Amino acid sequence: MNCTSGISRVVVTGIGAVTALGQDVETFWSSMKQGKCGVKTLEGPHFENLPIRIAAPVVDFDYKERLKHWKRDRTILQSERVNWLAAAAADEAISAAELEMPLGDPGRAASIISSALGGQISAEKACRDRFVDNKRAVHPMLLPRIVASSASAHIGIEHGIEGPTFSICSAGAGAAHAISIGRDYLRQGTCDVAIVGGTESSLTFGGLLAAHSLKLLSPQGCFPFAEGRSGTVIGEAAGVLVLESLEHAQARGAPILAEVCGAGMSFDPSGMLAVDTEAAAAVMRLALQDAGLRPSAIDYINANGTGTKLNDLHETEAIKQVFGGHAKELGVSSTKSMHGHALGAASAIEAIASIKALNENWMPPTIGLGVVDPQCDLDYVPNEGRPKNLRYVMSNSFALGGFNAALVLGPPPS
Repeated sequence: MNCTSGISRVVVTGIGAVTALGQDVETFWSSMKQGKCGVKTLEGPHFENLPIRIAAPVVDFDYKERLKHWKRDRTILQSERVNWLAAAAADEAISAAELEMPLGDPGRAASIISSALGGQISAEKACRDRFVDNKRAVHPMLLPRIVASSASAHIGIEHGIEGPTFSICSAGAGAAHAISIGRDYLRQGTCDVAIVGGTESSLTFGGLLAAHSLKLLSPQGCFPFAEGRSGTVIGEAAGVLVLESLEHAQARGAPILAEVCGAGMSFDPSGMLAVDTEAAAAVMRLALQDAGLRPSAIDYINANGTGTKLNDLHETEAIKQVFGGHAKELGVSSTKSMHGHALGAASAIEAIASIKALNENWMPPTIGLGVVDPQCDLDYVPNEGRPKNLRYVMSNSFALGGFNAALVLGPPPS
């Protein structure tokens, strides 16, 4: 079976990434192939009293240089970091897609960008200015800076988009939801192009303290599936994909990187902090069903793999439920071990990593994997990536609150 059934087929024609591993896709992927780690100790007075000070930041990002060519939306330079990252990633993706924007019919394009926390940096600075430094006013652009919808709006303004434009807030599954919904618009014929993805820049005192209060953070690093794993590491990133209907992409001779063959979305109502094997298995089955593929067609899974005790164990069990005996044949790796958990951007940069894996028939590693948890008994591509013929790949996202998503990506249609 294959993913050729249904109405309009949807392909990826451009990708863009700004991450702790690199500020463009090629550097991101090259760093991943080398097994580099973007986790660092955060420096500066605002981090001094944090109990855990490691994260995966984007270092030396020059937003003025990256966005100096923007013409329609000059307010971007008065915005904030979470939106600058998204804008830069969108620029790279649109350029890679060789796409002229605005479209001839600007209502046929969409901009859907996920963010879990929006402008956390600006919100925290405003509170510090007002209540610590006793300043009497905040910046007049504060509200547009902090609302999570601003990233999609900035991209829409600059690129003349008049179709569906909004943000999605569903924690670590948000960008996968954006990809899924953008795909739906294209399959239904509502749009020809969808600019989709996620962005996150929440490495603030409050953001990190909130994650620590739930005992989610590791003081050592993110080591998914390892016996001694103790939590995750928060990352900073943006990832953007250009999706098009196959007909639109072929008509303009666009480069086609992959096909979005299937998507599953579900919710686990067990509780805000629940981790459920059945729910994880269900969303993978939905994605496979949507793609029209048997489990045996998948060769690699980019795992949710957060490095937390329960998440990794439940994901392993869910994969075994869905894939049966084929689970032992799969490569399963967590790239969060390298770029951290980028929250609203996580499933975008992981989808991009999955596309690059598919293009190069090469599975990225789970780094830092010494002694594997004996209850986690799959092939996690430990420490070094390796080549493998990849027909179809899956990318999993199981987010705080019960938001689940899975994507199935396949080769460009022949």
